[in-house]
Amino acid sequence: MQTQTKYSIKYYPGTINSVSQEGNFFYFYTEDTILELSVKTDRILRFRYAADGFFQKDFSYAVSKYASIHMTQLGFEEHAEHYEVHTAELICQIRKENLKITLLNKKHELILQDEAGFHWQHYLQKGGKINYCSKEIQPDEAFYGLGDKPTELNLRGKYLENYGTDTYGFPKDGDPLYKNIPFYMGLHSQGRQGYGIFFDNTFRTIFDFGKGDTDTASFWARGGEMNYYFIYGPDLLEVAEQYATLTGTPEMPPLWALGYHQCRWSYYPESKVKEITSEFRKRKIPCDAIYLDIDYMDGFRCFTWNKEYFPEPKRMVKELLGDGFKTVVIIDPGIKMDKDYWVWQQGIQKDYFCKRADGTLMEGDVWPGKCNFPDFTNPEVREWWSGLFRGLMETGVRGVWNDMNEPAVFEIGTFPEDVRHDYDGNPCSHRKAHNVYGMQMARATYHGVKRYMMPNRPFIITRSAYSGVQRYSSVWTGDNIATWEHLWIANVQCQRLSVSGISFAGSDVGGFIGEPDGELYTRWIQLATFHPFFRTHSSGNDTKTEQEPWSFGHKYETIVRKFINLRYQLLPYLYTAFWQYVKQGTPILRPLAYLDQNDPETHQRMDEFGYGEHILVCPVLEPGVSERNVYLPKGIWYHYEGGYVARGGQEVKVQCPLDKMPIFVKAGAVIPSFPKMQYVGESPIKEMTLHVYFQQDEEVVSTLYEDDGDNHGYKNGLYNLHKFETFGKKQDLIVTHHMENDKYESDYRQFKLVFHGVPFEAKEYIIDGKVYSLQKRNSLNNLVWIKADKHFKRIILR
Repeated sequence: MQTQTKYSIKYYPGTINSVSQEGNFFYFYTEDTILELSVKTDRILRFRYAADGFFQKDFSYAVSKYASIHMTQLGFEEHAEHYEVHTAELICQIRKENLKITLLNKKHELILQDEAGFHWQHYLQKGGKINYCSKEIQPDEAFYGLGDKPTELNLRGKYLENYGTDTYGFPKDGDPLYKNIPFYMGLHSQGRQGYGIFFDNTFRTIFDFGKGDTDTASFWARGGEMNYYFIYGPDLLEVAEQYATLTGTPEMPPLWALGYHQCRWSYYPESKVKEITSEFRKRKIPCDAIYLDIDYMDGFRCFTWNKEYFPEPKRMVKELLGDGFKTVVIIDPGIKMDKDYWVWQQGIQKDYFCKRADGTLMEGDVWPGKCNFPDFTNPEVREWWSGLFRGLMETGVRGVWNDMNEPAVFEIGTFPEDVRHDYDGNPCSHRKAHNVYGMQMARATYHGVKRYMMPNRPFIITRSAYSGVQRYSSVWTGDNIATWEHLWIANVQCQRLSVSGISFAGSDVGGFIGEPDGELYTRWIQLATFHPFFRTHSSGNDTKTEQEPWSFGHKYETIVRKFINLRYQLLPYLYTAFWQYVKQGTPILRPLAYLDQNDPETHQRMDEFGYGEHILVCPVLEPGVSERNVYLPKGIWYHYEGGYVARGGQEVKVQCPLDKMPIFVKAGAVIPSFPKMQYVGESPIKEMTLHVYFQQDEEVVSTLYEDDGDNHGYKNGLYNLHKFETFGKKQDLIVTHHMENDKYESDYRQFKLVFHGVPFEAKEYIIDGKVYSLQKRNSLNNLVWIKADKHFKRIILR
């Protein structure tokens, strides 16, 4: 079947004439087209189409090799008008007439239905095909995901594309951006039906969520195959978890990487670096990492040091580490064309640089001048690149920052489309490899840093990415601007990245371009306190004012210190949330719709977000604000600083002068807390504080994960996993403690338990059967606190 458009003929599949099954694979044949439907789990189906009857080689950079295939039920039936594949959770109907797909849950409720379904047209200008798929939009449907898009959280009515682009000073609604995450989620039927679509195609991909046709959601690619995964929830949080598991979760980061980082373009020479780090310690502002931008190199040559600025880098890095600062250095993909430069010599000799279609080397201007660029899609090149990090790691560097890897090239923007790539033995043009170039650079960097960092954990950050990059690297949102609008954008971007599989994300605090005032910088610090990656970064060469926590005067410095201290106190809570992300793909940041999707009010909210299991955060995103409305999802919530209680399912007005930010804790939660510190590992933790929030007549479970924080022993079971259950009644509160794993020997020997919101006057407490009287010293500001051995099993406060 075909239809004529202004530009080309669109083709549609015809009638199914035969069907076959091979285990969990089902094949549906029309005259020209084949649909391959593979069942991955009871809730994940993969749809792959061969328009001309021939499949391309099945290969993916995104899907984890550890993604398992498992299902409890699999069936196949033929009906009068359709075939049906069903699992324990899904019914997939394939219409005989035209291969259109309808997806139902086990109750026969509609989840997703093809509009035109799969169709295609020949790409006459470039070659290959443009492959389309269109779905019906339900009346109340909302859409989420797609990585770093700087637009409203709900994508309904948006037209967006993925083609990694160096977008310096990107505006709100700017598109495309740095990252290429072709994964979105839909929610409809009053929040009852949530699902995801992962379109695993690395060509330029486009998504239309009802902008062209208000009743149709479409996605297409200018090359490659129509190859997508359908992921069923129905809970959005479950969809996000399944997607992250499919594309892979990271290893645990070093604990210090979750601390505060300081960066600018650029800190040099050594005396300037030491001046900055000494100010942190003198002013008692916690910080764990100091960054060196491109000026640390010799003429911007990667893997070299500028001996004028840093005459003895190994000594300097060691001294910084002695004061608690881990050094992170930038590495770009452009290798300077210089016959006396050893990295370029090796790349030329081994034929590791990208070439144009006629066989000449790809040349482009970036910071060093004329450069060649490694083909990171070649496994041999990745192995070579990994080996180049030996010198930096032996110098004592603890992390590597990959930039300019969209790839960015001055004047022309990026590589021309005729550049050739190996693509792991599947030779192709840059049209196919562009969106994965940065991810494969991060992959090679990760393996090199990990190899030479042993026994410590690697830390990588990248600007460009494709689905699955979370296995190798953290990310930041790119070259933002010091404006209130960009503070709003940072809040939305990090939530969106988190539910798109990339939780380890943050923005340049204060804005990279331009100059924030003290109020904007302070509010940005408050937001970023609750972003997994927490770094101030600025283009210092372009601004008059330095952008360190003390740059805006004592008033702002005091507040910034308060929130960075809060970040360090909440590190065990964040580290636990990170373990849950690693273990089961649970996003660390959760938009309101992911906390209560059955409440329609949450579907459009963007400011508030969940932070781990039990904390809700609402940043202040406008100047001059001293109070704001916060929407609380279902449940009972404690104001973190004020201690008062509010019921969810409503908007509440919260006082938030500059030194405060709306933060709420879910009733029943147990929130672990560290004592104050200047950096991770400054001294042994002598006591862990547990903040217990009273909830009546409901059992609430909380988790605390802990390990060494900077080695790989946790992979062999060397970690602790605490489970706390709270249950409050009118006259008592019970806290039970169960160790699901107890193989790591922590420094502290006792917990300090601080009880919030206890509605009765407590007289005593019982620890594992032993009764203790509460003394006056156990009460302060309407709080009750006690101490217990870290192995306690049951505490009753009454």
